[in-house]
Amino acid sequence: MTGLRHGIVIGKFYPPTLGHHHLIRTAAANVERLTVVCMAAAVETIPLADRVAWLRAEHAADTTVTVVGIRCDAPTDYDDETVWAAQVALMRAAVATVTAEPVDAVFTSEEYGGQLASWFGAKHVPIDPDRTTVPISGSAVRADLAVGWAWLAPATRAGLTTRVVLVGAESTGTTTISQLLAEHYRSRGGVWASTRWVGEYGREYTAIKWERDRAARPDLALDDLEWTADDFDAVATEQTRRETVAAAAGSPLLVCDTDAFATAVWERRYLGPQARSDQAWASALPRRAIYLVTDHDGVPWVDDGLREGDQSIRAAMTGWFAEALTRAGKSWMLLTGSLDQRLSLAVRTTDLLLAQAATFAAPLTQADVPDPVAADPRGDR
Repeated sequence: MTGLRHGIVIGKFYPPTLGHHHLIRTAAANVERLTVVCMAAAVETIPLADRVAWLRAEHAADTTVTVVGIRCDAPTDYDDETVWAAQVALMRAAVATVTAEPVDAVFTSEEYGGQLASWFGAKHVPIDPDRTTVPISGSAVRADLAVGWAWLAPATRAGLTTRVVLVGAESTGTTTISQLLAEHYRSRGGVWASTRWVGEYGREYTAIKWERDRAARPDLALDDLEWTADDFDAVATEQTRRETVAAAAGSPLLVCDTDAFATAVWERRYLGPQARSDQAWASALPRRAIYLVTDHDGVPWVDDGLREGDQSIRAAMTGWFAEALTRAGKSWMLLTGSLDQRLSLAVRTTDLLLAQAATFAAPLTQADVPDPVAADPRGDR
């Protein structure tokens, strides 16, 4: 397609799907420059900033594509010129934040694409209007997140993943319960078979550090290892990297045996008054659905060769986790009782959180007409 310099793609991207990405890449191949406008309403569940971030991540290598976002709480009514004017004014304002170049083409998969293009005095270019190339829509994903999971790009999956993090003092069962929890969901099959578990990197790091330091001091005991803030930074950074990779490739659930926030609590355990505030990691991490704190009470101490401490230190650390999570405003729950009781409570809680995560508020739809999701099973893009 020649003679088209600047094109636009406009949508809710609620959430972005592979269909959206196909639309964007096809449009980008037919113009010199493409502006993607993401419009989100206050009533919708996924924040505008998240949708924009996921789109930008997926199209980071598409150098001619620019993604912008704008709030749009105007109603939808394809028969009302004033509503059209309100919507288009927002679209123009969003485009103007990145370029003053006129719009030559409007790319859509919607029946109203011709109307939209006419408001810009531009050519309408329909892309896969029958959803045959990529048979998915945003409304289909909202209707059943598990079924639609395969139609989401890695960044969107990572953003929509329900993250459950197990934390606790040494030898309180965080690894055992987190592994059992992940396996419980894998056993459900389907999309859940790819449920990922992220182990505790700190244990690997401790073994590596101990082996390295014993090269110079063969008689060095584990208790005599010297820890620094740099050690904890290295552990937290790698722990977060592994979590990020797993979230982009797994099921709608990610189970983590500790995280960077917990690593900051461990820094307090080893460095004492010299430790930095654990709150620095509180806002730096992706959203967690919940932290499950494994209580020390009733759990025997088992020394596996990489543990230091005793029952009194475990009790103190249980309190530190509760204090730190509460101060950071995180959702957390104490797991007590037998192993079966702890796992049962973890599963019941996770089921509730998954159901909540898979429930999306209805988008703004055309006034005084049936919901287009119900009227057209292809739904919106």
